[in-house]
Amino acid sequence: EVQLVESGGGLVQAGESLRLSCATSVFTFDDYALGWFRQAPRREREAVSCIITGDGITYYADSVKGRFTISSDNVKNTVYLQMNNLKPEDTAVYYCAVGSLKGLWFSDPPFGSWGQGTQVTVSS
Repeated sequence: EVQLVESGGGLVQAGESLRLSCATSVFTFDDYALGWFRQAPRREREAVSCIITGDGITYYADSVKGRFTISSDNVKNTVYLQMNNLKPEDTAVYYCAVGSLKGLWFSDPPFGSWGQGTQVTVSS
């Protein structure tokens, strides 16, 4: 069973930054897509970003392009989400997920293995 543990969430003011981390137990780390998703209260889960760990190809939602950066450490089996210039509308629970690219980024709903989430709150 794949395990994913997110960390790094918190309360910040608009314009500030946070870096989320997701430690995984994926055995062959560079064969997967790892993604970040978020869900705000009373809203559907939203895809934020995805990375193909084997070749570093990245995908971003339009709402975070230019502000968020996804990266991976293939030695530590960890994926990161650097979030800059945070806005109140970025407030949500952020989830890490692992799966195939098709399943995570190009399927609705996305499917894969999920972490428990970490809360990000951005005050105005």
